Amino acid sequence: MAERIHFIDGKLRVPDNPVIPYIEGDGTGPDIWRASVRVFDAAVKKSYNGRKRIAWKEILAGQKAFNKTGNWLPGETITDLREHIVGIKGPLTTPVGEGMRSLNVALRQELDLYTCFRPVRYFKGVPSPVKNPEKVNMFIFRENTEDIYAGIEFMHGESRTEKLKRFLADEMGITKIRFPETSSLGIKPVSVEGTERLVRQAIKFAINMHLPSVTLVHKGNIMKFTEGAFMKWGYALAEREFADYVFTWAQYRRIAEKEGDDAADRAQKMQESAGKILVKDIIADAFLQQILTRPSEYSVIATLNLNGDYISDALAAIVGGVGIAPGANINFESGHAIFEATHGTAPKHADQNKVNPGSVILSGALMFEYIGWNEVAKQIYTGLEKTILSKRVTYDFHRLMDDAILLRTSEFADAIISNI
Repeated sequence: MAERIHFIDGKLRVPDNPVIPYIEGDGTGPDIWRASVRVFDAAVKKSYNGRKRIAWKEILAGQKAFNKTGNWLPGETITDLREHIVGIKGPLTTPVGEGMRSLNVALRQELDLYTCFRPVRYFKGVPSPVKNPEKVNMFIFRENTEDIYAGIEFMHGESRTEKLKRFLADEMGITKIRFPETSSLGIKPVSVEGTERLVRQAIKFAINMHLPSVTLVHKGNIMKFTEGAFMKWGYALAEREFADYVFTWAQYRRIAEKEGDDAADRAQKMQESAGKILVKDIIADAFLQQILTRPSEYSVIATLNLNGDYISDALAAIVGGVGIAPGANINFESGHAIFEATHGTAPKHADQNKVNPGSVILSGALMFEYIGWNEVAKQIYTGLEKTILSKRVTYDFHRLMDDAILLRTSEFADAIISNI
């Protein structure tokens, strides 16, 4: 009998036959979902031989929801996701000229899914534009509810925009708007609470996974009171809540200022010998260079919303592109999580059984890890990697590989299942 997943005392309670809602997605979404769900079911069957299975429940969002209900994001969908705790989705159309700014952002904000979790790893055989993509093995914790994605913007020419400009000039003494007569405005909120809950989860993940470092990526040299504060609040939380587990660059700098570089070097060596995690920071533009030149120096990344958007896709390109980039949006305090394709709807390829379903398939593997069905995730990873190594791939990889066999979306799923 199918049952709901529950979140009790900070832990998921997952029955053997959990109900998991899914949104198939728009554009290429139906093709991708049909392929992916067969892989999921095959991996579950292989792992548990019928003792466990997923009861899939379709819920609506995006174009399909609008066509059926007249609503891009029906209230019933939010209710189902809230009640069932864990869900998975394909890519969704963003309404143009009407409705909400972004369905994906709306889902994250409705359920306060404050962490966008994007692991980035290389699968052998995947074509890559860099020489050593296997050196990339990072876990991105992107703050998901603040920064410019809060959507606080004011269009030039509107009366409230002009009112805000007058307030900034007359009450706040702001004189740095270069062209005030024609400027639109945006507000970028970054809070202590939003920073701390994200950084806390990044450090917990590093501890649990025995990883060497957590890097706070920011643009605090320019945005000192938002991104700079993110860095400072992140360091303060690390030192306050994880003193037995971490050593921070902020500590190093304080020691160096007070006692000299030699003392700071000794302290860092002691940290290394004690096996503590290094919490460090880097400016975002420098980091985007170093993911190409020194990727092996980075492990867990904690960053703000916009930085995380850029960084996640740049890293995905290194290891094969967003076609196989998984993603999850999680509230670790309530347990709610939505696993999702990280690419767009690609409407020109819709209903052609053509595109790579890897992003949803790997997002499903993340979902199975999240609910504790690790055996299933391992089957998916193994099946996918064996298939790619055999050079049986969809068009996006086929055009970049020598002597590869071109497969349709459904055929790629068949190949993965045969390798599970």
